[in-house]
Amino acid sequence: MAKVVTMGEIMLRLSTPNNEKFIQADEFDVCYGGGEANVAVSLANYGHDAEFITKVPENPIGECAVAALRKLNVETKHIAKGGERLGIYFLETGAAMRASNVVYDRAHSSISTAVASDFNFDEIFEGADWFHFTGITPAVSDAAAELTEIALKAAKAKGITVSVDLNFRKKLWSSEKAQKIMTNLMQYVDVCIGNEEDAEKVLGFKPGNTDVTSGELELAGYKDIFEQMVAKFNFKYVISSLRESHSASDNGWSACIYSRDTKEFYHSRKYRITPIVDRVGGGDSFAGGVICGFLDGKNFKDALEFGVAASALKHTIPGDFNLVSRSDVENLAGGDGSGRVQR
Repeated sequence: MAKVVTMGEIMLRLSTPNNEKFIQADEFDVCYGGGEANVAVSLANYGHDAEFITKVPENPIGECAVAALRKLNVETKHIAKGGERLGIYFLETGAAMRASNVVYDRAHSSISTAVASDFNFDEIFEGADWFHFTGITPAVSDAAAELTEIALKAAKAKGITVSVDLNFRKKLWSSEKAQKIMTNLMQYVDVCIGNEEDAEKVLGFKPGNTDVTSGELELAGYKDIFEQMVAKFNFKYVISSLRESHSASDNGWSACIYSRDTKEFYHSRKYRITPIVDRVGGGDSFAGGVICGFLDGKNFKDALEFGVAASALKHTIPGDFNLVSRSDVENLAGGDGSGRVQR
């Protein structure tokens, strides 16, 4: 199996139970998660050697975050300790026409103050095949953005394949700053993953007349911007998840991919996910599935189908992490979406 390194922020998640609004809640459900950590968990579940890099406070909450990864077979030996606190996010899970709501409490988190001297990247990337990061990490702070580029340079120096999930977060930075920082980082990227909002807000590409709030997708627009992105950044693959949001509880879910070398555009099978149990981490589970497909030697179409099936299953699981097995994903990708009890 391959070695994959991911780097970012792991956070404490506090979510209201039973779809309650914040004002109703007398307690919160507790778990840990974060974009790159979620990808590492998925890849570890599929049998790959997954390592997560971050910085957490040297206190019991930081230890709990690390333990949450370690118990799911993610390597944590290079996680740095120090800083003031672990970031927190509060989640109010929506239902039907009421959207979910996230409130961040992550200012001055440990990873936002991390510097290159906290990590031995030469050792971390030794023997690695793949490095994955997201647009969330450089959005956390200027120091985190600088750290991300240092890590990318170290990965490319060793010839490691690099993927990014653009992941625009308007509560962390503006589109203008995102484009300034992320455009520079794209020079290190081989596989670019995102969605229609990410492509527009982070890199300035808008796919035709697509409007996810109306559930309408224009695939020709995606092919056009994928070609433009490849022309500008020389990505080997450009990939977009396609979410048709009929309501907070009912989504259409598929994805598309463009290959630089073959100039082929491919749209996956579409799943109707209803009712959605938890969509947080859906994009991360998609990225993890696609990366797994490539690492397994699948062609780009089959890798995409594996990622879409993996993410469809994640929408049925509470928490940030996708806790499905390789066989679960392969069964769904192979056409078994019956949900019958396995005896």
